[in-house]
Amino acid sequence: MSESPWVVHEGDDPVIATAIHAGHVLRPELLALSALDEEDRLREEDPHTDRWLGLADNRIAVSTSRFEVDLNRPPASAFYVESKDAWGLTLWQSPPTDDVIARSRHRYDDFYRDLGELCDKVAAANGRFVLLDLHSYNHRRSGHDAPVDDPEKNPEINVGTGSLDRGSWSDVADAFTTAVAEFPFDGGHLDVRENVRFQGGWMSRWINERYEGRGCALAIEVKKIYMDEWTGEADESVIANVGDALRAGAMAIRDALAS
Repeated sequence: MSESPWVVHEGDDPVIATAIHAGHVLRPELLALSALDEEDRLREEDPHTDRWLGLADNRIAVSTSRFEVDLNRPPASAFYVESKDAWGLTLWQSPPTDDVIARSRHRYDDFYRDLGELCDKVAAANGRFVLLDLHSYNHRRSGHDAPVDDPEKNPEINVGTGSLDRGSWSDVADAFTTAVAEFPFDGGHLDVRENVRFQGGWMSRWINERYEGRGCALAIEVKKIYMDEWTGEADESVIANVGDALRAGAMAIRDALAS
């Protein structure tokens, strides 16, 4: 475990971007135990979200799969042991040993150490900072040829602010949401709403509590309109357009922080 499964890039910016579920790599001992094929794992990961990290100078790209350790869950549940932990999937050919699980949890601890170090530096340099926690989500759960999930309950971009202190950060959250919603997209605009499908996971809560008054996290869930969630085929033009919209949102955050 000498090689880190994430890359941290530091820059001069009050915005941080992370893509903690973009990775697909399992370390060999877990790959040998896994009962999932590549397609099943990929369907529950957030492919291509790391391609939007360029919206910030400070960023963390994670290459390891959430099936090795889920960085967006509390420490006690960060390793998927049973089917109920992961969408009812049959996860393991044989149960991982305590040592195997401990190695995954060690990586979890290492990640939060590195995340904290980055956030500390950005907070010290800028006074206030915002972390954009980039994710994606499925909307064809019933199958490849089945109707899409109800659009009224599945916005194209869900902004999770469930653990956000609105009194301190409403200007930032509103600036981001408005900028992304107003950005041109496919002859119209993206459907951007707050807390419809997701309110944000553990990492956002960790940031919002640890850096109260100094930093906040917005959990950004992009519906997989940019790819076929069953075949994995990507739509490059949509990936680029979504990236431009998110970049506009990041610029609006910077303006809000500077005002």
